[in-house]
Amino acid sequence: MHRVIQNSLFCLFVTLHVTNAYKPVIFMHGILSDPYEADTLFQWIKQDHPGTVTFTIDMYNKLDSLVNMMEQVDQVGKVMMKFMQQHPDGVNLICFSQGGLVCRGVLEQFSHNVDTFISLSSPQSGQFGDTDYVKYVFPNLLRDNVYKIAYSKEGQNISVGNYWNDPHHQDLYKEHSEFLAVLNNDTFNQNSKEYKANFLRLRRLVMIGGKDDGVITPWQSSHFAFYDEKLNIVEIKDQKWYTNDMFGLQSLDKRGGLFIREIPGVQHTHWHSTYSVYKDHILPFLS
Repeated sequence: MHRVIQNSLFCLFVTLHVTNAYKPVIFMHGILSDPYEADTLFQWIKQDHPGTVTFTIDMYNKLDSLVNMMEQVDQVGKVMMKFMQQHPDGVNLICFSQGGLVCRGVLEQFSHNVDTFISLSSPQSGQFGDTDYVKYVFPNLLRDNVYKIAYSKEGQNISVGNYWNDPHHQDLYKEHSEFLAVLNNDTFNQNSKEYKANFLRLRRLVMIGGKDDGVITPWQSSHFAFYDEKLNIVEIKDQKWYTNDMFGLQSLDKRGGLFIREIPGVQHTHWHSTYSVYKDHILPFLS
C-alpha cells in the first residue's frame, strides 16, 4: 500500500510538472476585432501543451479599437501587468495586427516579464497603403492625402493615425506622431532609455508576415522594414532604428533573440487560424 501511494504521488507530481511546464500565453486582438479572434489558436495550444494558461485581452473591441494608441497601451498594459504578477516565471505574448503595436507599446513602457513576443502580421514600422481598414477610417482620402488628417490633433486621436507613416512627409510624421515615432525613437522621447531597457527584457522577438497579406502595407513592415521616399523597401538591418539600436532591435538580434518568418499564401485575417502558421512558426517558440 505504501508503494502504491508513493507511485500515485509520483505520477501526480509528474502530471503537475508537465501541466505547468509551459509559460502562460497572452493574446491581443487586431483592429475592429475582439477577443474571440484567439479561440482557434488557443484550442491548438491547449491540445499540444495541455494545461497552458491562456489569457486574451477583452478590451478595445470592435470600434473601440480606433481609440488613441497610447490610451490603449496604458490600459491594456495595466491589465497585462496584473496577469504577469500572477505568473512571475514569465509569459509569452502573441499579438495580431494593430494589437502587435499595442503590445510593443506595453513592452517598452512597462517593466514586464514577457519571455517571447510573437508579432503576428503587425505593422511595426507603420502603415502606408489603401486598405479596407484605412478606407473605413478615412473614407474620403486616398493614400497620399491621409497625412493631412493623420498628422493633425484630430488624426492622432485615431489609432490608425498613430501609426500612419508617410515616407513622403517624414518631417510631419516626426513632428506630429504621438505613438509610432515615439516608440521608434524617431522623435524626442525623454523616456527613451527606459523604453529601450524595458524592450530588452524580452528574450525573443518573433516577427511573422508575408507578401500575400493584403492589408499591412508594405507587408515588410511586419518585419521592421519599410519604404524610403521613392517607395523602395529598406530592410530591417538598414533601418536607422536598427543600425543605431534606437530601442533595442540590434542588441536583441546580437544576442540571438530576433527571428523573422516570411510566409507566403496567407491573407491578413487568416494568420491566427492557419494551422501551418501555428504549427511551424508559433508553437516552436512557446516551449
